[in-house]
Amino acid sequence: MASDVREEALLTRLAVRHDLSRDAVKTVLDALRRGGGMAQFSHPDFGGMAQWSPGMTMVGDMFNTGMKGKLDAVATELAAYLKNTPASDAKSDVRTSSAAPVRQEEAETGRQAGNQWWPSDLGSPSTSGSQNAMRYAVFPEKRRLVIDEGGTISVYDTGDHRIHGVAQAQSASATLTFTSQSGTVDVAQLTKISGAS
Repeated sequence: MASDVREEALLTRLAVRHDLSRDAVKTVLDALRRGGGMAQFSHPDFGGMAQWSPGMTMVGDMFNTGMKGKLDAVATELAAYLKNTPASDAKSDVRTSSAAPVRQEEAETGRQAGNQWWPSDLGSPSTSGSQNAMRYAVFPEKRRLVIDEGGTISVYDTGDHRIHGVAQAQSASATLTFTSQSGTVDVAQLTKISGAS
């Protein structure tokens, strides 16, 4: 109960300090919880699709340094709060409005409707999304990445990569690349553990 009050006060304080809606700050907090200290989400206060991890900030309006600064300040303070607040004290009701920082349809919608397309033993992804005939889901705790390309589902071992960003090339051979703590990761660099070759 006390942590709920503390958290609500923090959300309100950050919203006022950075001239953001309280919902925008709450969206960042929820995304940080899902991403284990990294955030991927969509909110109009940050220009749409956005992502944050220590040292890297991206917002939908990519040349708006003021907006990037707001997100960095809010996410840094919220990440510190989460680090210093035991999980049992933190609220566990996390909304599923997150999306990776690429324009996409929400794979979350399908999951909420009981249309889960990834192997059930992986649980819930930290992030998922889709574009055209390709969709993905990231499971950092299990070190797995699942890609559905035109109905063919492939599961990859992400190894030591902690994936927190996604980009899809808009070409004849649409490909996905991911961002981890080690930089850009091409799917071809990962070990495929199941699916068509």
